[in-house]
Amino acid sequence: MVATSATSSFFPVPSSSLETNGKGNKVASTNFGGLNSTPNSGRMKVKPNAQAPPKINGKKVNLPSSVEVLKADNEKPAPRTFINQLPDWSMLLAAITTIFLAAEKQWMMLDWKPRRSDMIMDPFGLGRIVQDGLVFRQNFSIRSYEIGADRSASIETVMNHLQETALNHVKSAGLMENGFGSTPEMFKKNLIWVVARMQVVVDKYPTWGDVVEVDTWVSQSGKNGMRRDWLVRDCNTGEIVTRASSLWVMMNKLTRRLSKIPEEVRGEIEPYFVNSDPVIAEDSRKLTKLDDKTADYVRSGLTPRWSDLDVNQHVNNVKYIGWILESAPAGMLESQKLKSMTLEYRRECGKDSVLQSLTAVSGCDVGNLGTAGGVECQHLLRLQDGAEVVRGRTEWSSKTEATTWDATTS
Repeated sequence: MVATSATSSFFPVPSSSLETNGKGNKVASTNFGGLNSTPNSGRMKVKPNAQAPPKINGKKVNLPSSVEVLKADNEKPAPRTFINQLPDWSMLLAAITTIFLAAEKQWMMLDWKPRRSDMIMDPFGLGRIVQDGLVFRQNFSIRSYEIGADRSASIETVMNHLQETALNHVKSAGLMENGFGSTPEMFKKNLIWVVARMQVVVDKYPTWGDVVEVDTWVSQSGKNGMRRDWLVRDCNTGEIVTRASSLWVMMNKLTRRLSKIPEEVRGEIEPYFVNSDPVIAEDSRKLTKLDDKTADYVRSGLTPRWSDLDVNQHVNNVKYIGWILESAPAGMLESQKLKSMTLEYRRECGKDSVLQSLTAVSGCDVGNLGTAGGVECQHLLRLQDGAEVVRGRTEWSSKTEATTWDATTS
């Protein structure tokens, strides 16, 4: 009886009744609970919960009552309880964990401590103003792509650090306008700074992973010039490894001619002048002009790439150094170390220029460059039509001597 009741609740049992037809005979009439007929349409509608009786091999079978009861229990919705109405704890836990990790990361960035003592003063290499706002200081870490075959930084790397600190000094002082190192008044008058003379003395080249500290400041030089000096120190030892001094003048960006310093511009830059002597005594020796007869080595067909131009559309002054060394003998570059350099910039060159690099070696025989103790070279960088771009003089020392000196000082 129980089985019948359970079965009838899921599989409606047809009810039979006897009805009298027109002939007086009683016929059986069956009423299907799962099927309704619509008198108006004459069609049969199937209830959504109607289910066909189970079949096996095409034959109807009756399910055991226990199976029917279990099936009925599984299909009943779970009762609404307090536990069922709570949120998914796993999702809530994941959200809390994400928020905690994000907060921890932000806190670590705020509470960042450098792992190396030589990075404490300028951990992010952004630079800062020191010494009463007159000196700019910035740290540089020597990257793997800034070293040469001898595992030390190249002279171009050193010069790029000097140039970067000079520009950052002007920017941090709030004097940089849209021009490349131009003050607001210079920008209004289409004036830019150009380097006229550069002296560099390198006592020791840093190696990969070293951190150097660069200080730079400006001083007045005559009526229409400005001197900029640099000191480069090893952050680990505090030892001065490079000294540099330069003379800068103004040029009109449109006419490409030198210009006097206007009083408005002088009023902008004079508060930043430091009253100090140059870090390098000026080398008053005249730089020799070379030609095809006096030069020992000539390299022709040098042309600037687009990446060699700065925002003022002329070749970056650091690129000139690489061109000068293009004509230096390979034996000297392999066995000698550049220890000092003096350059005079006489003319700019643009993207369509074609240049020649000339070098003359003195102080030793050209054939003994690999064993010579000290070598001096005269350089000239000129346009193809003969116009001078840069004159220079370099002094070199043996890499063996430099290695011995480094060992005794470290």
